[in-house]
Amino acid sequence: MYTSEVHSFHIPVLGLGYSIDTPIKVARFGIASVISIVEDQLIEKMREYYCNQEGLPYQAITETDPDFRAARITDYLNLVNQIVQKQLNQLRSLPFEPGNDLVKYFELLPDNSRLKQQYLQMTLLPSGVEKEQLQQQLRQAIVAGAIDVNIMAKVDKLNTDADGQPLTSEYSDALAALRGFANSNLQSSVIISAGYNPRLYSYIDQFPDFLPDSNGQLKKKLILKVSDYRSALVQGKILAKRGLWVSEFRIESGLNCGGHAFATEGILLGPILEEFKEKKEALATELFPLCCAAQAAKAQTVFATQPPLKITVQGGIGTANENEFLLEHYAVNGTGWGSPFLLVPEATNVDENTLQQLATAQPDDYYMSDASPLGIPFNNFRKSSGEAQRLRRIEKGRPGSPCIKKYLVSNTEFTDSPICTASRQYQHLKIKQLQEKKLSPEEHNKALEEITVKDCLCEGLGTATLLKDNIAPWRPGAAVTICPGPNLAYFSGVFTLSEMVDHIYGRLHLLNTLYRPNIFINELHLYITYWKKQIDKATAPTPKQAKYFQTFKANLLEGIDYYKNIVSLFKKESSQYIATMKKELDDAVLTITSQHLNVAVNDGSTMTI
Repeated sequence: MYTSEVHSFHIPVLGLGYSIDTPIKVARFGIASVISIVEDQLIEKMREYYCNQEGLPYQAITETDPDFRAARITDYLNLVNQIVQKQLNQLRSLPFEPGNDLVKYFELLPDNSRLKQQYLQMTLLPSGVEKEQLQQQLRQAIVAGAIDVNIMAKVDKLNTDADGQPLTSEYSDALAALRGFANSNLQSSVIISAGYNPRLYSYIDQFPDFLPDSNGQLKKKLILKVSDYRSALVQGKILAKRGLWVSEFRIESGLNCGGHAFATEGILLGPILEEFKEKKEALATELFPLCCAAQAAKAQTVFATQPPLKITVQGGIGTANENEFLLEHYAVNGTGWGSPFLLVPEATNVDENTLQQLATAQPDDYYMSDASPLGIPFNNFRKSSGEAQRLRRIEKGRPGSPCIKKYLVSNTEFTDSPICTASRQYQHLKIKQLQEKKLSPEEHNKALEEITVKDCLCEGLGTATLLKDNIAPWRPGAAVTICPGPNLAYFSGVFTLSEMVDHIYGRLHLLNTLYRPNIFINELHLYITYWKKQIDKATAPTPKQAKYFQTFKANLLEGIDYYKNIVSLFKKESSQYIATMKKELDDAVLTITSQHLNVAVNDGSTMTI
């Protein structure tokens, strides 16, 4: 049985603003969470807000200040740490009385936690010296949840100074964000997501906190968010050869997640977890000597012993049974629960209007879109005010967004300086180019949709935070973009922190009345839909594309065979549940194998998919 002194789950990063102050809300209860440090303008607003809330002096860090982006991040993270430590001290001073945060800390713990058992033992003791001694031991055992941060590696534009002159690469968005974290007084981890960034990876070892100290300990740790084992091995080796140890590989479902979706080639979550389970020790054994050799070559302190290497998983988990199965069968060190916490005002920032929309949403309201200017599939919400605003702009003949923040500028098709494909400037130029092509109405409308579907994420993913905290938005009429995973369709309502944690640990059931397949079946359906869509989009596939479709199909079928072999291991599920899951797997095979498509490849050959 998996046991933990604190919690077996964490709250992953949620958009730009939805979890930007989640540690202030939940860390005192021992719950780990992740702050996005992409958006320094929002971070600066939140620093001002919390300085005012805490009665602390605030001095603005402006864009004229040296290294302002990193400085804003450092000061905000230090403030968050200061507030959490203050909360922890206050919590420890409380009496053990029903309803207060001290009691709540222990009541939230998983029932198999040794600390929870000690707490329950204490409640049964009569008043006296023994009870007081145990209460003091419990107070001393309290620890805060990790205050981790997230850097999206692909958000890394190069910047210029006030005169428009190019700055050196260390002032790029991702490197400045890393520096902001590295200079903070946190002892926590940075999660690097969205793939490999050579510039960022070659910069990390410049900061001593990511390297072992004289005692062989790491003050700051690296976590890589990955979608499969190969990615973990390749990136882990790149970092190890620089003397950097990856303390955790955070596996995320390619499609059954919130935000950007990084699909695998049809390799499903179960087989991915199985590979990590089988190769975890080999992975650590391969990375450790590389890491030590690099440290020795640089005359740095070398690890005396191999540091821990954790494996966690997130994306689409919905029930306590699923959570426990992942922990026990795959021996992962923890799970991530993200989107359900959007329905927990105690934990995240969702404005009241969007919160009620989420609480009453239907499955069709959640969909995978092409809204991201990064060109990566993006899980979206149809009812958001941001989506309504995007459609209104199209109706008015003014598609696109004002590009204020410029974090995602990358396109130089029409301009010397990069601009964002969601910007009004880009879409105006692109539509003008489209009109000159004189396409058929059907082709024109399809191409037009591909242009205007792009939406501003820099602004939209932070607006809800400002609205909830009554902070002035960037401009009048700022709208909310929100990116829940499709699993949120099975949660309806607004919940307390205690209710959601109780749901995770099986002490309460929060799912709505919709039929919800197993986590693995849900992801399988998403992958089949994605595969078919990619085939439909490729009207004249290249041989390489056709081969990709074939590989995707083979991986799906292999994954289904794997699930058929483990379905009986879901010991806590009913026989009806198991029978239904088996039928869903059989149906999926029929759906996939019925796609006998003879694809005309653009080299003149025909390939069967």
